Amino acid sequence: MNYKIINGKLLVDEGHQIVIKEGDLYVRDKILSFIAPASEENFEVIDAKNKLIMPGLINMHSHAYMTLMRNYADDVEFSKWLFEGVMPVEDRLPAQAAYWSSLLAFSEMIRTGTTCFVDMHMYHRQSPLAAREAGMRGYIGRGLVGASLFEEGNPRFREALAEKEEFESDTLQFILSPHAIYSCGPGLLKEVAEQSRELGLLKQTHLSESITEVENCLKEHGKTPVEYLADLGFLDEQTILAHCVQMQGDDLDIIRNSGATIVTNPASNAKLGNGFAQAAEMVEKGINLCIGTDGAASNNTLNMFREMTLLSLIQKGIHHDPVSLPAETVVRAATVNAAKALGMKDRLGVIKEGAAADLIFLDLDTPSMFPANNILSSLCYSAGGSEVSTVMIDGKLVMRNRELLTIDMEKVYYEVNKAAETCL
Repeated sequence: MNYKIINGKLLVDEGHQIVIKEGDLYVRDKILSFIAPASEENFEVIDAKNKLIMPGLINMHSHAYMTLMRNYADDVEFSKWLFEGVMPVEDRLPAQAAYWSSLLAFSEMIRTGTTCFVDMHMYHRQSPLAAREAGMRGYIGRGLVGASLFEEGNPRFREALAEKEEFESDTLQFILSPHAIYSCGPGLLKEVAEQSRELGLLKQTHLSESITEVENCLKEHGKTPVEYLADLGFLDEQTILAHCVQMQGDDLDIIRNSGATIVTNPASNAKLGNGFAQAAEMVEKGINLCIGTDGAASNNTLNMFREMTLLSLIQKGIHHDPVSLPAETVVRAATVNAAKALGMKDRLGVIKEGAAADLIFLDLDTPSMFPANNILSSLCYSAGGSEVSTVMIDGKLVMRNRELLTIDMEKVYYEVNKAAETCL
């Protein structure tokens, strides 16, 4: 289906600044254009009066399968949350339950304006299957652990490649996903770096999330986690680092020089008591900073508007500086910076001639967005996600006038409830 979108306000990033423009926008063969076609006969008209049309938000770190564990292991210290809360449930959770839990995650992402996500999952085939069903754009990775990718009895790398073979498409891509330095041996991390280069795949890992992780790495290796990964040849422009809360010494300079991306997860990091990333310093140093929600077990939402608000307000508070991380910087972190990290500059995260048609429509006549004194500021400080009324991914409407078009929520609620009764 091709579309002509009229009467809306367009959020356009011109590089030096983000501006609001008015004018018709065309979606032709899943691609955005400002140029009217020779014939508009086969174009459905969408009247976007009183709506802001902007690029879909990109959630750069998630665990969709964990949505079942929302509000399950709260108000406990990090190691107890992980080893006594999350991991035992993962051991009990049937693979099919991970599929329904992922669909629940995608319903929340769509409703709050996320069109693309980066995911690390634990159950073979379930996350990509759910993403395909929901019509999400995703970069999906099977969590990798152990001493080697190729050791006997470690099928996860084979599963990751099998998922890529089965599900890779225009909207679903795959990413190598070693879990963390404390669950992956140095041999495996080196192998992932090699496979990333050989196969042309992005790679992601959790890094420097807690004080304990950093202290243990210093004790065991005499290096910070960042130095450890750098010495293993892991850090480069193909690398996405989630969290990076506990930076020490030259860590930020090492990451900047490597070209790696950092994904900050403000709600999760705060809730688990791990602290706040030095996000303002990261931006000042020229590091590509993006935003993620983490999983619903630690966040407890998958709402990128909430993360944008928290990111800016937290940095202003801890620096005693109201200018720290302004709205424009934060909006870019959730859009164009993420696209850059994914190798999709000028194709995702922008409304631009030739870009992919991943769009969200926000109602401007809702109380939270009114009056429209500064629409860009409202996205960071006022919007809560409920303003999103329509979502388009890859030129296909997945939500229209707040009605989900690709997910049967009644079925999702039933299956998630059933799984929760047996697994939690």
